[in-house]
Amino acid sequence: MTRLIAQWMAIGDDDLQAFYAARAMRPAWRDANVVAALAAAIATLDGDGLVPGDYHPETLLGAYHDAHAAQLRADALARFDIELSRLLITVLHHLASGKVDPATIDPDWDLPRAAPPLNFAVVSQAVDARQFETAFATARPGHALYAGLRAGLARYRDLARRGGWPALPRQSAALHPGDRHADVPLLRARLALVEDLAEPPPDTCADPAAATPMPDPNCYDDGLAAAVRRFQRHHLLKADGIVGANTRAALNVPVAARIDQIRINLERARWLLPGLPESFVLVDVPGYQLSYFRPGGDIWRARIVVGRPTRPTPTLRSAITHLTFNPTWTVPPTILREDVLPKVRKDAGYLAQENIAVLDASGARLDPHGIDWSRPGNLILRQAAGPHNALGRVAIRFPNTHTVYLHDTPAQELFEFDRRALSSGCVRVEHALEFVRLLLDDETRWNADAIAAVVAAGSTREVDLARRVPLILYYWTVQTDADGALSFRPDLYRRDAALLAALERPPGTR
Repeated sequence: MTRLIAQWMAIGDDDLQAFYAARAMRPAWRDANVVAALAAAIATLDGDGLVPGDYHPETLLGAYHDAHAAQLRADALARFDIELSRLLITVLHHLASGKVDPATIDPDWDLPRAAPPLNFAVVSQAVDARQFETAFATARPGHALYAGLRAGLARYRDLARRGGWPALPRQSAALHPGDRHADVPLLRARLALVEDLAEPPPDTCADPAAATPMPDPNCYDDGLAAAVRRFQRHHLLKADGIVGANTRAALNVPVAARIDQIRINLERARWLLPGLPESFVLVDVPGYQLSYFRPGGDIWRARIVVGRPTRPTPTLRSAITHLTFNPTWTVPPTILREDVLPKVRKDAGYLAQENIAVLDASGARLDPHGIDWSRPGNLILRQAAGPHNALGRVAIRFPNTHTVYLHDTPAQELFEFDRRALSSGCVRVEHALEFVRLLLDDETRWNADAIAAVVAAGSTREVDLARRVPLILYYWTVQTDADGALSFRPDLYRRDAALLAALERPPGTR
């Protein structure tokens, strides 16, 4: 059969060639116990958010016995061996880099998918030892984020098996710390399942007039308020301890929906994590946060403003190459058409107020009062550098096909908003000058004082980075916090449902 497998390999794919080469063309599936072990391992793939039924584990032993029936020829056994090996390789690739093609879910997807090579020596050894979890563990992304999402999935599935959590009744009035209300026991029971919730101290909710003070179960005590604030932080809500409409809505999302959300983001993790560089900038779009994973392990974080749902920030992978201090801003076509032109038509003085010049295609300046703004033609609108420029004091540039960049902003008050999907696709970064100081990474030439001097000079200046810094703009709706807790985010661009449906479909179908 070794010779027959080699013959079939002549028309096989590279992974099959590599797998059987690691085995010196020996058959892999001659023992029913090995087939049974693979079926049992496939049944555990729900721990990675995959659907075990996609790989038909319940049929494998039957197929084995059919192939090994006495009347079948050796070439049929070789075909069975190859097909089962192909199934195993498919599983490993789905674990390593995802089952779903992301470009079918995200119309703005612009990340090359890194399909990490499989270690077929380890895979072959796992087959011989019937230890498929070893092969699965080798294929999975080795990043702490992936491990955290898997652990969270197991935890939430356990909660589902135990009946999930109680729902809080809808209320028109918000619940404040110190209030007494019949919903408090339900709130306490709900949060005890997902947040660290200490027992209330005996004096927090006691009735001071009682002869023997006893805790009041309906009192919204300090310990519960702390748990509510943690819950709010983990759901990107204002962490004020007030249980209003948004907090109630988040509390009442069913556990099954949270399980699906984790599964969806395990798939997103498989798309991204293979081949992740040691040092890079990650823009977490639904989390409204930029993280710079610096050489040496330090992480610098900042709040960001991202694209609104009608003008989403794209998903892409690039590298920061240069900076523009005191940038001008050329109004993009969409913003010109949908935002600026309606304002100019209402108020001819708008352009002067915003320090925006009108240019023709050659760059010559035009008088805005001599233009028919109902049919402006191919004009260029450019805002001069300065304190009110839309890009602020610095723009952070990287090659991309979407004409987006990171930048400062004069509207610093926007960073105080809880939900910050407010831009036209570019990413506004809080503490942008501190960020560029870290990117320049040259305290001799580019310390904080030197950067401040360049900005104060007012002239537009381009500065190349000595070292390109990898950049990823990504879309997560579940992440893990610094403390390892799951953090659920709004599905800003309504992409979760399509990805969940694709995860549920068998491979190779649409």
